[in-house]
Amino acid sequence: MAETLFFNALREAIDEEMARDDYVFVLGEDVGHYGGSYKVTKDLYKKYGEWRLLDTPIAENSFTGLAVGAAMTGLRPIIEGMNMGFLLLAFNQIANNAGMLRYTSGGNFKIPLVIRGPGGVGRQLGAEHSQRLEAYFHAVPGLKIVACSTPYNAKGLLKSAIRDDNPVLFFEHVLLYNMKENLPDTEYLLPLDRAEIVESGKDVTILTYSRMRYHCLQALKEMKQKGYDPEIIDLISLKPIDMQTIGESVRKTHRVIIVEECMKTGGIGAELVALINEQLFDELDAPVIRLSSQDIPTPYNGTLERLTIIQPHQIVEAVEKMLTLQV
Repeated sequence: MAETLFFNALREAIDEEMARDDYVFVLGEDVGHYGGSYKVTKDLYKKYGEWRLLDTPIAENSFTGLAVGAAMTGLRPIIEGMNMGFLLLAFNQIANNAGMLRYTSGGNFKIPLVIRGPGGVGRQLGAEHSQRLEAYFHAVPGLKIVACSTPYNAKGLLKSAIRDDNPVLFFEHVLLYNMKENLPDTEYLLPLDRAEIVESGKDVTILTYSRMRYHCLQALKEMKQKGYDPEIIDLISLKPIDMQTIGESVRKTHRVIIVEECMKTGGIGAELVALINEQLFDELDAPVIRLSSQDIPTPYNGTLERLTIIQPHQIVEAVEKMLTLQV
């Protein structure tokens, strides 16, 4: 076991997969000599050359289209978005090309493409650099969507994403890159379609993902002190959603709170509410509660920024309100 920073866990995954498969390459802005905005590809160009760490112009639509074409020929591109918000410029290539070509070609083409990079609400990065794009892409057919949350799952999930024959949107939170965790010395891969039970409990199921995992864990301490026993599930896979794990939990707790950094309107939480009501309605003893970000552009001001996203004390209050009403 070796203590590894989050961004180095991602780097190790890319390094191992590039060494394993000559068809894997990285492209994006400043991924080569500079090593990426958050140093995920630092010095890899020295090992693999400039053609496999391809520095691109500032033209997201162009290099995303290039990557889709490369994937169609059998290569395995990894796109790094300097900031995931910039990839809105490539929405057409991601949705109309990457997501659909395997189907519209009658299965003649596979699209083994990973699109990864930093997103989420940082610390005073302003509205355009605080995008949560998971809901934007959630309705696009043909895409898999993953939100990693720890150095351990970041490495295992990224390796699996690179080996997958379908396009994978791989979301990393900008405030998690300096997290540390001990990682195994041996190779491991993690499934792209499974949630993780972070904390087992019996009173209420808390569904969350990405950085909100840590807000829930912070709230857990106070909830335990108050005598509550929540079950915390990190979704990890945002598409497809692991309804098997969610269902097993809801049949035990009969109550659900969703904690997300995504916006409330049309967010991941909205889809979860629909799925839970469709598949698990008879198991619920109370309406599902959604704790989501405010439906406004993220303010630059630090105090206002904190007010737009869910904080640990709000999670505690929601659990207390839900369980008190049941007494």
